Amino acid sequence: MDDKLRRDPEHQLPEGVDEKTMRALGALSKALETTERARGHLYGFHQLTGTADFELGDAVRQLREAGHEEQAARVERELVGRNVIPGHWTFQVIEAYNDTYYRPFAAMERDIVDELADGRDHLWEAHLKTERRTHHHPDHTPTPTDT
Repeated sequence: MDDKLRRDPEHQLPEGVDEKTMRALGALSKALETTERARGHLYGFHQLTGTADFELGDAVRQLREAGHEEQAARVERELVGRNVIPGHWTFQVIEAYNDTYYRPFAAMERDIVDELADGRDHLWEAHLKTERRTHHHPDHTPTPTDT
């Protein structure tokens, strides 16, 4: 096959998949990737909030050591271990997000890729690689085994 058209086997366009379908699947996968990034930020929020809570504990200790029992008690009572939204710590926010949004989204994307493209991921990106790479250049090989 001409180098210009070659793709690795996992990214060959399945029979019957047209460019509009390939683009639509690419858009669906891109939306999932954005959701993955949002989920990562949620885990960052979770870890930063937990770190802040432990740092509050350290501040309470230092306030007490400095002789400021009233202020230490106020911080401890009002802030240490506080819910971030009513009834929820950050782990519960993540659990709700995963159950309500992320997992159904990921399952739907997988089902549609399986239905329309024989489960082949990144067809749009593979198309872009074919279009954008410099053909016959040693650093722009069409497949990993061409190195």
